[in-house]
Amino acid sequence: MNYELFIAKRIITAKKYKSSISSPIIKIAIIAIAIGMVIMMIAIGTGIGLQQKIREKLSGFNGHIQITNFDNNNSEITLEPISKIQNFYPEFTNIGGIKNVQVFATKPGIIRTETDFEGIIFKGVSNDYDWSFFKEYLVEGIVPNYDTNVSFDVLISSEISNRLNINLNEEFNILFVKDDPAKAPWLRVVKVIGIYNSGFQDFDKNFVIADIRHIQKMNKWSGNDVGGFEVILNNFDDIQEKSNEIYKETASTLNSQSIIEKYPAIFEWIGLFDTNIYLIIVIMVLVAGINMITALLVLILERTQMIGILKALGSSNVSIRKVFLYNASYLILRGLFWGNLIGLIILAIQKYGKIISLNPETYYVNTVPIYLDAGYILLLNIGTLLLCLIMLIIPSLIITKISPVKSIKFE
Repeated sequence: MNYELFIAKRIITAKKYKSSISSPIIKIAIIAIAIGMVIMMIAIGTGIGLQQKIREKLSGFNGHIQITNFDNNNSEITLEPISKIQNFYPEFTNIGGIKNVQVFATKPGIIRTETDFEGIIFKGVSNDYDWSFFKEYLVEGIVPNYDTNVSFDVLISSEISNRLNINLNEEFNILFVKDDPAKAPWLRVVKVIGIYNSGFQDFDKNFVIADIRHIQKMNKWSGNDVGGFEVILNNFDDIQEKSNEIYKETASTLNSQSIIEKYPAIFEWIGLFDTNIYLIIVIMVLVAGINMITALLVLILERTQMIGILKALGSSNVSIRKVFLYNASYLILRGLFWGNLIGLIILAIQKYGKIISLNPETYYVNTVPIYLDAGYILLLNIGTLLLCLIMLIIPSLIITKISPVKSIKFE
């Protein structure tokens, strides 16, 4: 029988314990642990959630890795064509972990309506395009189908729709300037078949998704000429490794670039979230640990006579310390329970209710995204419990300084 655990249970369930001088201090320690757990869960849930959403939106518009011509063109516009007859298209045979390889091309254009006009990027895609990203953010209509004949159906953002008053199933004009400015521009009359809203305004206000064959015709490319390839991975965490592998698999005239390399400033910014999360976790664990140290010391001082009696009966210092560490574990677990319960409720409300909104111009999302995963919650609980107990080992050494004769006589 584990008599240390037995004594700890008797202490916990004793009525005197619940109404003792240490009771308010114990409650404060439990509340501190609960609040710390809530703050840590919110920090991790929102931090990782925001990172994932921004990565998801960047890859939705660009793919995880882009293969383009090896030139000095740093704009979003593709200038020189690439033949899509490549050994890696339609799929890489020597590289695993790749979900899809899709062609694209872009061309600057101007939307002209009866009352207004707006510059846009006309992004052409083909029948190999993965529409899963746009389906998730589709607010009206459907995604286009470019399987058969040249299609005049396009996908626009709600940003463009609202600004230019272009609604679903309406037609509008797009002008494309020719290489010779003296010549009349190309005119394309397209129809809105779907409206999306990704919340990433830098892209939403610019991109119109259309059939790549319009760009091929205007640029006088052949049917096999494209602007580049977008590679979609199964796992974002493999992006740097796969980018290096893809670079080795492509011709010397081609360049592969991951979205981390294409948008370094954004990824450096979201990388700072990790530092913030670690800092919050360290501070919260320290606060919880200090409160538990205070509670433990008060418990020990309040039970001086009991400690003296146990020593007089032959209990070792290690056994008595175990009694109080078991007691402290119970208090920590109570705090973790309430912290998890409150934290999960708050995160679930935000995840499904989207109550707290953000400025998309600053954060690239409309609402605070939430990442919920049993793995990180479990690790957070185990880590907090273990770290708090480790912090309590040294303060529990005060038990070794208590003399049985003096403690019993004192009472």
